[in-house]
Amino acid sequence: MMRKIGNCIALCPFCMEEHSVNRMVEREKAVFKNEEIIFDSERFYCEECGEYFEDDNLIKENDIRLKDAYREKMGLLKSSDIVAIRNVYGISQSDLCRILDWGGKTITRYESHQIQDKAHDMILRKISEDPGWYIDILIESQKAFPEQTYNRYYAKALSLYTKSEDYYLRKCIEANCSEYANNPQFVGNASLSINKIIDVIKYYASSGEVTSLYKSKLMELMWYSDFLSYKERNHSITGLPYMVLPSGIMPEGHNYLIKLKDVPCEDVIVDGNEAYFFHADESDYYSLTDDDKSILDTIISVMGAWGKEKLINQLEKERAYKETKMKNIVLYDYAKDLQIAP
Repeated sequence: MMRKIGNCIALCPFCMEEHSVNRMVEREKAVFKNEEIIFDSERFYCEECGEYFEDDNLIKENDIRLKDAYREKMGLLKSSDIVAIRNVYGISQSDLCRILDWGGKTITRYESHQIQDKAHDMILRKISEDPGWYIDILIESQKAFPEQTYNRYYAKALSLYTKSEDYYLRKCIEANCSEYANNPQFVGNASLSINKIIDVIKYYASSGEVTSLYKSKLMELMWYSDFLSYKERNHSITGLPYMVLPSGIMPEGHNYLIKLKDVPCEDVIVDGNEAYFFHADESDYYSLTDDDKSILDTIISVMGAWGKEKLINQLEKERAYKETKMKNIVLYDYAKDLQIAP
């Protein structure tokens, strides 16, 4: 069913007059590359002669809408997505082709009527997600550009790279934990969830019952909450592996965790030494379930007000700590022997 979305001036090919016509849209079905595609197709409607028509520009626009609907169905970037990637980097169509060593009109075609293959789609997604990788291939193609042009492209990419620190931190955490992911005893029968890690930290940091929340205490509370969750529900909250270190039981990649963008960590000086202090206002913890929060509340009620010495004494009683060798991963099976009592 056609519906009106606006007016414009156009030459009606039926009454051969240029005047105001209605711009109409309807959901249309078409078969493209053996796939049934549903997309929004536009037409002009002339009230003077009661006819629908398209001009050359509208024919091209409808063709792009059809192909974008196909791209979306097949999990490919839409033409507008490719334009957006290029605009973020401030680079022309032909210059992006030059960097990628593609034909000079390839990007122009992808931004209009031609559908990219999956290999090229993956490369464009990589550019979108990873400014560091883009900088590497830009440097390789430096000689293809005048110095001023290259410097402009490089400065823009470097700015994006600097702003993407959180992306690289997440990738680094995922890489550090990946070697343990296939062993349920290392990760507590759960997939790594960085969003849950952040929300767990924020939950502890915003609790009025948790005192003096410095890094070592936070990491121990995280260990206790993941292992208590495994004991009661047969899966951890965060999917983190934990290791015995001289400072206690710490999650893998702990130095990266505290640098994540939304982690409320503050560098402070305590007794002349640098320390990391955590504090946050209450907020929504979208990734945490009510059962997750119940586990955290249990840990808070028992250990939230404990000082460093009491926490260390408690940890030293744990079988997991006593029997796991230094710098080895703590098996979640030790959760059944947790000394902390809800």
